[in-house]
Amino acid sequence: MKRLLMLVVAGALLVVAQPARAHHSFAAEFDVNQPVTLKGTLTKMEWFNPHGWIYIDVANADGTVTNWGVEAGAPTALLRRGLRKTDFPNGTKVVVEGYKAKSGAPRANGKTVTFEDGRNFFLGANDADAGAAK
Repeated sequence: MKRLLMLVVAGALLVVAQPARAHHSFAAEFDVNQPVTLKGTLTKMEWFNPHGWIYIDVANADGTVTNWGVEAGAPTALLRRGLRKTDFPNGTKVVVEGYKAKSGAPRANGKTVTFEDGRNFFLGANDADAGAAK
């Protein structure tokens, strides 16, 4: 019985530790003093917790293209805002406003996404953050 209890506790710890390992604070990775506007074509959408990610090809001034990864909120938060995974088919033109990664890598924390048809959605991790970093 003691062995079973230890297995249950160990399993519970593994389940709880997984999301904590993957989650990070905004300030640890992104810079509120480096806003960025990315205009490009959607290449991929990852719809999973704790954050969704969209990837867009952005044309650079020299004619090359950089694929940017943009962190979004959790899928449940995006659903509450009216977004669905089906809103992000590859080839969709979007404009994303957000904040650059501190590392200089082509990654950003998304604040908003605007589609060609004019729909505009908040992408952030939670609604409380919407006004925090203006």
